[in-house]
Amino acid sequence: MLRVAVVGSGPSGVYTAQALVGQDQVPGVRVHVLDRLPCPYGLVRYGVAPDHEKIKSLQNGLRAVLEHERITFLGNVEVGGDGIPPERLGELYQAVVYCVGAATDRGLAIPGEDLPGSFSATEFVSWYSAHPDAAANSFALRARSVVVIGAGNVAVDVTRILARSAPELHPTDVPHAALGILAGSRVHEVHMAGRRGPSQARFTTKELRELGALPQARVVVDEAELALDPAYVDPSPPSARSAPPNAPPLTAAARRNVEVLRGWAAAGASGVGAAGATEGSPVRTIRLRFFLRPVELLERDGRVAGVRFARTVPDGSGGVRDSGTYEDIRAQLVLRAVGYRGMPPSGLPFDMVRGTVPHLAGRVLRDGVPSPGEYVAGWIKRGPTGVIGSNRSCAKETVGSLLDDAPLLAARPSAPDPVAALRAWGLRPVEWEGWLSIERAEAALGRSLGRGPVKIPDWAGLLSAAQGGAPGGS
Repeated sequence: MLRVAVVGSGPSGVYTAQALVGQDQVPGVRVHVLDRLPCPYGLVRYGVAPDHEKIKSLQNGLRAVLEHERITFLGNVEVGGDGIPPERLGELYQAVVYCVGAATDRGLAIPGEDLPGSFSATEFVSWYSAHPDAAANSFALRARSVVVIGAGNVAVDVTRILARSAPELHPTDVPHAALGILAGSRVHEVHMAGRRGPSQARFTTKELRELGALPQARVVVDEAELALDPAYVDPSPPSARSAPPNAPPLTAAARRNVEVLRGWAAAGASGVGAAGATEGSPVRTIRLRFFLRPVELLERDGRVAGVRFARTVPDGSGGVRDSGTYEDIRAQLVLRAVGYRGMPPSGLPFDMVRGTVPHLAGRVLRDGVPSPGEYVAGWIKRGPTGVIGSNRSCAKETVGSLLDDAPLLAARPSAPDPVAALRAWGLRPVEWEGWLSIERAEAALGRSLGRGPVKIPDWAGLLSAAQGGAPGGS
C-alpha cells in the first residue's frame, strides 16, 4: 500500500487524488488531501464569481472524488509556516504532491501602486468570496469611479460584480456583510482597460456577453479604439485577409469577441444593456477601453485619485508600442487584474522568474535532479494557464511519474497513522464530517437571513462550525 499526501484541495489537487485512486498500476493507493483552509475546492469556492452558479456547480464533481473510500480530506492543515514542516510531512507519507496553485497576483511595478484605494483583483475577489484571510471591511465602495486594469475573465468578473445591484446578488452566497456594503455602493462608473486590442483580450465571449445582459448597467465601447485593431477593420478569417506578416493568427474566440464589441460600439454613447432598469433606479456605466497601458497611479490627499495611461498602438507583431500620448482616468478605486503568480512553497526549490517549482514531468527537481517522493501539479507546476479542466491532464502526467517511481517509493517509510501524527504535532485537522458541518451551518445562516446558503467569512466562525457550533459571523 502506498500512502500519498496531496497538498491543496483545489481542482489540481482533487484531480491528482482522483488519478491516484482510479488507476490499477499500483492498487490500493491511499490519499490524504491536505488544505490550509478548513474548506475544500480552492478557487472553485474562493475564486469563481458568486453569480456563476454553473461553474460553482463543479464542486459537486470534486465532492464525489473527495468522498472516495481511499481519499481522506484534512483541512486546517498548514504545510510550512506555523504548520508542519515539509520534511516532517515527507516522513509521514511515501510521496507528497504539492498542488498549491498561484497564491498571489502580479504587480504593475508603477509609481503609486501602493496608494490607499489601490488593490489587486485577488483581494477584491477574496472579499466577496468570503475567504477567511480577507479583511471583512476592506472595501467600503465609497468610490464613484473605478478603474479595473486588465482584459481577462477576472477583470470581467470584478467589473460585473461592481455593476450588479444588491437584489441581483441576494440569491448568491456572498457573505452578508459584503452584500450590505455592495448594496450601499456609490460606484457610478467602471472603466475596464487593457493595454492591447480586443482581438488579444483574454476574456471569453460568454463572460463578455454577460456584461451586456446586466439589468442595471449599460456598456459603452469607443469605436475609435476598436478601429485600431486590425481584426476590427478586417474581421475575415486569417486565411482570407492580409494580416501583418509577423502577427499571430486570429482565433475563432477572438473573432467572436470582436463581433460582440462591434455590435456594442454601433450603439454609440448610449451604450447597450440596462434592460431591467426602472425609473428612478441607478444605472451604472461600464466603459470597455483598449490600447491603454498604465504608467502611474495618481494621488490626491494621500489616496489614489486616478490612473495615467500611455496610449498604445499595434506593433504589427501581435504586441503594442506606446504612441507618445497619455490619458488620465479619474478614479477613487483601482483594481489590477493582470494575472496570478506562484509563491515559493515552503521547503521546495522555486523559479522566481517563472513563478513555478522546477520539475520534470511533475517530479520536483533539486539542483536539476529529481527529488525522491516530491511532486507538483497544477499552477505551481505549469504557471497560471488554462481552464479548470486543464488540471486533469496536468495531474495525469504527474501521477504517471509518481506511479513509475512506485517501486522506489514503496521502500520509503511512512507513518501508520498520519492523522494521529499531525495531531501530535499540534495541528487540529478538519476532516470531511467537519466540512459537512460547515456546509450545514452556512445553509442555516442563509435561512436565518432569508437567503440560500451564505458563506461564513472568518476563521473563528468556520472552525466553530466544523465542530458543530454556531458560525459566529456572517
